[in-house]
Amino acid sequence: QVQLVESGGGLVQPGGSLRLSCAASGSIFSIYAMAWYRQAPGKQRELVAHISNSGTTNYADSVKGRFTISRDNALNTVYLQMNSLKPEDTAVYYCNGRFRTWDWGQGTQVTVSS
Repeated sequence: QVQLVESGGGLVQPGGSLRLSCAASGSIFSIYAMAWYRQAPGKQRELVAHISNSGTTNYADSVKGRFTISRDNALNTVYLQMNSLKPEDTAVYYCNGRFRTWDWGQGTQVTVSS
């Protein structure tokens, strides 16, 4: 079982940046494709970005060119660098596996507002 702990969220003005981190327990982390998801109030959880175990990345159209997902397998950590943030990016952000998921963590709140 992998346990996931997200951090790095906060309140930021439009156009600002944040870097989210996701620490995963378990020595088998490196073999899994990982992803960031988000859930805005009143909406379903959506896939934001994912990264394969070898580093290939994919992004939702809404964040392409603004967000960057990366991973450090030695630290069992996945990152999401978010630039040029918009109010519509406001949501709780979660990480989990891309094709195989575990129990969801508490997520980290990102609020983009002036």
